[in-house]
Amino acid sequence: MNNNPIKNFEFKAKVNSLKPYETLLKRENPRFIGEDHQIDTYFNTDRGRLKLREGKIENALIEYYRKNKNESKTSDINLYKHEPDSGLKKILKNQFGVKTVVDKKRKIYFINHIKFHFDVVKNLGTFIEVEVIDETGKESLEKLKAQCDNYFDFFHLEKSQLQAKSYSDMMLEIENKF
Repeated sequence: MNNNPIKNFEFKAKVNSLKPYETLLKRENPRFIGEDHQIDTYFNTDRGRLKLREGKIENALIEYYRKNKNESKTSDINLYKHEPDSGLKKILKNQFGVKTVVDKKRKIYFINHIKFHFDVVKNLGTFIEVEVIDETGKESLEKLKAQCDNYFDFFHLEKSQLQAKSYSDMMLEIENKF
């Protein structure tokens, strides 16, 4: 097990329809992991973000640190993969309190160490996320950023589509309007 934080560069773009982007990616013969219905429960913390992801494919407790920037951005991630367990969620709720919940359907693809998400997020819309992941710590941040930016160009996205905020921040904005 790697005790170092996972480094990655990523971007999130809001799109009207996922189909043309997914069709474009399929031309590159990505490895399809599957479609997951994920519930991400975010907890109150003093630093960074802490979420419990519950799905059919991915189940993890994820601590991450990332600045909200309207471009590709780096994240430091600590990840604990686990089997689904309601006891863990109950403990986290009791200790930290729930900040918000994000409910999404996500198609997951990989090309080497690059992960592609095609997301339909309840109350938020449709998004593409690209994560260039380095679990070894051997790649430079410049190389990771260049690979991430390459897929921004590949998908012919516009800067105006980039989302600076996480899904949790977007959900909080909606919740705080009421």
